[in-house]
Amino acid sequence: MSQNPAIEIRGAREHNLKNINVRIPRNQLVVITGLSGSGKSSLAFDTIYAEGQRRYIESLSSYARQFLEKLKKPDVDYIAGLSPSIAIEQRSVTHNPRSTVATITELYDYLRLLFAKAGEPSCPECGAKLAAQSLQEIGEDILSEYADREIQLFAPIVRGRKGEFQKLFQDVLKKGFSQARIDGKMKRLEPTLKLRKTQRHDIEILIDHLKPAAGKKTALATSLVAASDLSGGMIAVGLPGKASAASRFYSTRRSCPKCQISFPDLTPNMFSFNSPYGACGRCKGLGKLSSVVSGGVIRDAKKPLMSALNEEIFFSFNKYFIEDLLYDLTKKYDFEWNRPYQAWPEEAREAFFWGDTEHSGLIEELERLFHETSSEDIRRKVRKFLREDVCGECKGKRLKRESLNVRIAGKSIVEMTEQPVEAAAPFFDRLAFGPKLAAVTEPILKEIRTRLKFLMNVGLAYLTLDRSVATLAGGELQRIRLAAQIGVGLTGVLYVLDEPSIGLHPRDNDKLLAALERLRDLKNTVLVVEHDEETMKRADYLIDLGPGAGRHGGRIVTEGPVKEVLKNSKESLTAQYLTGRLKIAVPSRRKGGRAALELKGCEEHNLKKINVRIPLGLFVCVTGVSGSGKSTLVHDILYKELHNRIWKTNYRVGKFKSLSGADQIDKVIEIDQSPIGRTPRSNPATYTDLFGPVRKLFGALHESKVRNYSQSRFSFNLKGGRCETCRGEGFEKLQMSFMPDLYVMCEACRGRRYNAATLEVQYRGKNIAEVLDLSVDEALEFFSEIAVIRERLELLQTIGLGYVKLGQPSTTLSGGEAQRIKLAYELSKKATGKTLYLLDEPTTGLHFADIENLLKALMRLRDQGNTILVIEHHLDVVKTADYVIDLGPEGGDGGGRVVAAGTPEEIAAAPASYTGQFLKPYLAHA
Repeated sequence: MSQNPAIEIRGAREHNLKNINVRIPRNQLVVITGLSGSGKSSLAFDTIYAEGQRRYIESLSSYARQFLEKLKKPDVDYIAGLSPSIAIEQRSVTHNPRSTVATITELYDYLRLLFAKAGEPSCPECGAKLAAQSLQEIGEDILSEYADREIQLFAPIVRGRKGEFQKLFQDVLKKGFSQARIDGKMKRLEPTLKLRKTQRHDIEILIDHLKPAAGKKTALATSLVAASDLSGGMIAVGLPGKASAASRFYSTRRSCPKCQISFPDLTPNMFSFNSPYGACGRCKGLGKLSSVVSGGVIRDAKKPLMSALNEEIFFSFNKYFIEDLLYDLTKKYDFEWNRPYQAWPEEAREAFFWGDTEHSGLIEELERLFHETSSEDIRRKVRKFLREDVCGECKGKRLKRESLNVRIAGKSIVEMTEQPVEAAAPFFDRLAFGPKLAAVTEPILKEIRTRLKFLMNVGLAYLTLDRSVATLAGGELQRIRLAAQIGVGLTGVLYVLDEPSIGLHPRDNDKLLAALERLRDLKNTVLVVEHDEETMKRADYLIDLGPGAGRHGGRIVTEGPVKEVLKNSKESLTAQYLTGRLKIAVPSRRKGGRAALELKGCEEHNLKKINVRIPLGLFVCVTGVSGSGKSTLVHDILYKELHNRIWKTNYRVGKFKSLSGADQIDKVIEIDQSPIGRTPRSNPATYTDLFGPVRKLFGALHESKVRNYSQSRFSFNLKGGRCETCRGEGFEKLQMSFMPDLYVMCEACRGRRYNAATLEVQYRGKNIAEVLDLSVDEALEFFSEIAVIRERLELLQTIGLGYVKLGQPSTTLSGGEAQRIKLAYELSKKATGKTLYLLDEPTTGLHFADIENLLKALMRLRDQGNTILVIEHHLDVVKTADYVIDLGPEGGDGGGRVVAAGTPEEIAAAPASYTGQFLKPYLAHA
């Protein structure tokens, strides 16, 4: 057996990889680095992880393997020594508002189990602790409630569980019961009866059909005993023909003697806001209600949908969304698309607005448009139709009243998840139960404590457990997943991570690296795509790709143990920066500013009534450890307040006392890392308005005029020119119940988006699909004579995106790439000189050399008189700022103060500033 086991890759050609061979040592921390677009992700994710995923599916059942032929095999000759692979990426896989820090780490699952086993329920009406009811008391209650009325008596034996339950039905039949209410419908029991095992079911066995009367107590008592024996103490009473939701439940275990309310047995799904048994009935567990206002969405329900809708709801690309949704709903709910809206099945009408398990509804699409668009005109149009409020029934707490009235140590499950990790950890360390419950609760508490400890160890102590995943930065989400994986404790696994250091202050980097080393020490191979200097220096093995980006990259520049790579640094650009031979220069002078924005009394979240001065016309950095209040200050207060003043919007602004100097700003633009789109339909060409001139060019060609093709023919969002199989996406979405959804190449158009007739039209030997397949660098050469296209391409190239393809699906772009595409779009606009640009960690995904290009672009905006306000941890950027605002000193409750403000030199001289301590060597070596 080999002394140095390794993953051997030969002939890797995926994307821009140049037929490379590489040997990755196993059970080590291996960093892949290189310029943006040099092929790092192509090697780590699209070759190594993709093949690991493909081989995993190959080992599964025949059901799973049916998807295998649709999974593209990476373009590689040979891979050996591959372990089971897990990817932990920075891109959020979910926009689902139901996902929280607690749910994604499985902490919430253990909390639900803890509450089911050890929770103490109290009456939701009067607050009294609940006591068990006897069968005699239940009988008296039924007599008073249903005297001389025909009722059905049920034994609830299954509640919200998956399974076929054939054996259970056979056992019940042997006991003499022949009917049951299954999922709300009465059914006759048969020995062969089986339910769909992938769905959750409610099963209530019919015990008796009777009229309770004072003179017939014996019959009622006999039936109650039979029901209680069969169900273990639960009894349901319903009226014939009425829905099961109208049933009244009784329990021999818990009830309120004062309010005559019975409480069902505590089960984990009672505490889940994703389950109908726990979720607030009004908001369905979201905690908020998006309501369609003005009542004007459906103008005439007697017409088919596209005619029934208010025409004012058609804006942006949502007409195509509505058409696609209509098509999908007709297939799922089996009705004709031209049927009047009022004649649709009720489930289809509800799914159109609210969505279902497979489709996003109109309300979610309007919410997405409102939050993601950069157009204030579109936001204004959405606001006419949509309003979002806290749910009045659960007050934003997501759960039913019964679930909220179960407590442990005086706290409900919601109150426990409202705590930050740093407060929850000591709370659960102290939590203990008596001898009777200790045997059941200790294993659960151990899992909860372990997960909280891992979240602390990866620098996320400041996050609350109920924090929505959709609001997390890419680095935060990735570190949460990392903590979850450490908690699982697998060995022999290949972990592939994408820049886990994003969003992490240098002070906390050591915690992250210790977590990665812990994974490695469990005998796992940890493969990290990373630009962070400290991570590279602590790696066991370094692989540097390049030498350039796009077609100029894809080769191994150097590889080996870090010390060897640094010795042989002549060929490696990365090694030259690591050894200090190359470096980002500190400006010879700092630009000063007189006018300023003055924020006073900021106290949103953890901000401690602070006053902040932001000089105008400068490059300003906001720094501080994770959770110190940077985003709260910049986004929740400054951006939203200025946006409301300038654009007359009504964002909810974080709490502050006053803002002066706003009259010096005529435009505020936030350039964040949110995706430029949620499906492969969005790409750099469409987002930057580059695609309009390209389509116009194709529409003006002689061949197009002969065929009577207008420029709209070359849009993949419109019928006529697009491929109708994938409806212009180039990919088809595979919904896989056992894995995250996958996008696979459309088999009809092979990813080209268009039909054959459209692709016959060519400009300079290339059709529209081939043009979209060009990289920015290639397109710049191809369109060099067309000024309107060339100028936008030059901006993309300037900020280091020359390697990105014009039609690259937004789902494949990193957060940093999406942010730089937005920056290029803003650079293409005419600047007024009075614009405030807000950026959140623009260095994400950037190599040292790329950061230099980014800084030039930002300084160009500054030199036009604009103000650049950047949230950033990268010390090479901080040292080039004109002014720095350092928040802290800690995260969470320990943060929210201005530790220091001034030039980088003044920050470095501040003894209380963590940023200053790490910044000092960068200024000393300038």
